[in-house]
Amino acid sequence: MSVPAARKAHESTGEKIAFAIAASVVRPLMNMLMSKEWRGTEKLRDLPGGGGFIACPNHCTELDPLTVGHMLYNQGRPPHFLAKAGLFKPPILGPLMRGTKQIPVDRGGAGAGASLRIAREVVDEGGAIIVYPEGTLTRDPGLWPMKGHTGAARLALKTGAPVVPIAHWGDHELFPRYAKRLYPFPRKKAVVAVGDPVDLSDLRDRPLDKTTLVEATERIMAAITALLAELRGEEPPATRWDPTQHEQSNHGRDVERGGTLA
Repeated sequence: MSVPAARKAHESTGEKIAFAIAASVVRPLMNMLMSKEWRGTEKLRDLPGGGGFIACPNHCTELDPLTVGHMLYNQGRPPHFLAKAGLFKPPILGPLMRGTKQIPVDRGGAGAGASLRIAREVVDEGGAIIVYPEGTLTRDPGLWPMKGHTGAARLALKTGAPVVPIAHWGDHELFPRYAKRLYPFPRKKAVVAVGDPVDLSDLRDRPLDKTTLVEATERIMAAITALLAELRGEEPPATRWDPTQHEQSNHGRDVERGGTLA
């Protein structure tokens, strides 16, 4: 797939170099660790609004940002993650995060305007913003998508960018949720599926209140869950897992690595 015209026109030389450096490490590593199958990547072509979009994947292993990022980069869509602000501070990682135009997020609320500005720039340039609506690794015991947060919906409705659901399965076998090490043998296979953009058109003229955001978020989570159900060949739970109903945290690790979910 060729790089979108908007991307060619606006991506800076520095950003290209930073992505090339990161890709030179990540792609060979991912190819060595897992085989892969990508489905529905043709849906990334000819997206409305100049090609920029918000990608919303499920989240069941710390490894899956590399899985999703690998797929998007190979489609000519360098990934831009909403990442914790602390990741921009280390001396090597920080410059690389800034150089590839990742988007810092301060969960305390400070810097929200700057994050939105960078996100708008990425969308205008035809880039891909990756947002995990669950906010953290799923707490669901069966690794199904749990109740989502409204950040992805808010960003979509504020920027007008289409939301593309993405589901992946298999990479959790290489690095299980809360694992202490990789399990490379036998060699694992990751399957990534890209869905059709979530229809939020009827919500874009409504007030950006809780009702609107919750409805948009549920549509996004339903689309991700349907894709994952197809990959797994299983029926998802009738009710989405809600951490607050199980006395679990909404962010960060819920258990120590290697432990068991409550």
